[in-house]
Amino acid sequence: MTTPLTADSLYRFFRAGEEETFALQGVGLSVERGEIVAVTGPSGSGKTTLLSCLAGLDEPDGGTVRIADERMSHRSEQLRSRLRARHIGVLLQSGNLLDHLTVTDNIRLVQRFSATPDRPTAHDLLRDVGITPRAGALPRQLSGGEAARAGLAVALANRPAVLLADEPTGEVDGEAERRILALLRERARAGTAMVLVTHSRAVAAVADRVLRLRDGRWVR
Repeated sequence: MTTPLTADSLYRFFRAGEEETFALQGVGLSVERGEIVAVTGPSGSGKTTLLSCLAGLDEPDGGTVRIADERMSHRSEQLRSRLRARHIGVLLQSGNLLDHLTVTDNIRLVQRFSATPDRPTAHDLLRDVGITPRAGALPRQLSGGEAARAGLAVALANRPAVLLADEPTGEVDGEAERRILALLRERARAGTAMVLVTHSRAVAAVADRVLRLRDGRWVR
């Protein structure tokens, strides 16, 4: 069976003048169907850079990312975008919603770019994340927690094989966090592979594995 997500020896560095900062230093990762992997670590450890490389939103300087056995890294943005649309749901800490579209229309737009069968309706997705009354709201009319939940609905809109989420419960209250975690476990049981970047103990507690990054490397 094809592994949904693999990453081998990822390196990423940033240059400022004559100085180089390594955000990732040989990081590898494999996530199976239905597995939830939580990635933890202090701020600046490389967590968000890792997620961006896995999603094909950023290119590693070394190493390879494969999604459903297709190479994601070191390909054109057009090809990476197609792979994302077919296989990946991405939740970032910001920029998940188009400002001029309602929450419902953001979901419908994402679904137009994928032929995934048996997709949930926008209503079902918003019910699952607990913000049905905000279906017609524009992003600027949402609270931080509502925007995070709307972004998660968008990320799950096409029943992705892989979900990559940066702080999926970062701005929600305790009740909303429990609801989101139950939804994530349900989607994992249905086969979605997940990488969740988090500082939340509750998120780490529902994960099958917890990996810790420090200075761009896995640590024990």
